[in-house]
Amino acid sequence: MMISTVFCWASWVMILIYVDPDSTGVVGLSAFYASLFFALIGTLTLLGFYLRVWFSHNEILFAHVGPAFRQAIFLSLVLVGSLTLQSFRLLTWWDGALFVAAVALLEFYFISRQSVTKR
Repeated sequence: MMISTVFCWASWVMILIYVDPDSTGVVGLSAFYASLFFALIGTLTLLGFYLRVWFSHNEILFAHVGPAFRQAIFLSLVLVGSLTLQSFRLLTWWDGALFVAAVALLEFYFISRQSVTKR
């Protein structure tokens, strides 16, 4: 996962350097946001996994990968979605707050579903 994350960050930097958003249009912007999204997912998953392992001394390490990956996807979705809205000048503080609240409710759903299946 670390190697994939490094490749995603390298592709994002290459797109940032070599792609002109004015001449490529939607394709260039899509490549920029997609590579940033995947790079953020990898970075936040690794960071979340290591923090979970460090704070909880659970012996089963792979149990932390799923929640860390899910939360990384949600946080990356909020960050890239907010950047996308801002690029179109549609982001206001209450749009951002509603976006974060919707993703938080989705995370609470997954947490509650997980606690019900453990019983």
